[in-house]
Amino acid sequence: MNDFTVTGIILKAEPIGDYDRRIVLLTKERGKISVFAKGALRPTNRFVACTMPFVFGTFDLYAGANSFSLNKAEISNYFEIFRKDLLLNAYGSYFLEIADYYGRENADNVGLMRLLYRALLLLEEGKTDYDFIKTVFEMKAIMLDGEFPDIPDANELPQGAKKAIRYIYDARPENAFAFQVSDETFIKLSEQAESVCKRTFDKEFASLEMIRFAKEMKE
Repeated sequence: MNDFTVTGIILKAEPIGDYDRRIVLLTKERGKISVFAKGALRPTNRFVACTMPFVFGTFDLYAGANSFSLNKAEISNYFEIFRKDLLLNAYGSYFLEIADYYGRENADNVGLMRLLYRALLLLEEGKTDYDFIKTVFEMKAIMLDGEFPDIPDANELPQGAKKAIRYIYDARPENAFAFQVSDETFIKLSEQAESVCKRTFDKEFASLEMIRFAKEMKE
């Protein structure tokens, strides 16, 4: 059988020719995969809305000789708010970029997918500081890939920040955001995350500039 179903989040979407669209999915079953959606650029096509970045749901696919094609999609969350709010879109796009960076075909990316989905839900809910979500997401994503360095000793980092990092490390991905810290501790935590990101990532994420721009527009 060449037909199969995956649960996932769309990380990227790009046009292919005049009418088709290629999407990149982070899935529970097959890691990161590319899928072609025939006719998805036509305004009346059934795949128009369900092949956009941020969309989460189940996707019925067909495996061809060299690629996967979309047969049907049942969407649980379109995350439409990210298409209406520049700042939310910028943060969400950053999370998608990191997930795309770490996603691998046929890899166990379930933890990464759960982390991503929870981060997007928190952004959508609007009750948690965006930079807090960003800091935790960065750290946990790096931890899931096994690249996070040893937690600095007490002389380098305040005890509260050390406890927070330990919590993020031990927590299930979807629970990694479920803690609170003082403003002072969060500053140290975010500085640590920024330092680790600079040492870990070997690329520039375009959405970081989007975040800076969107923040300036809000001021």
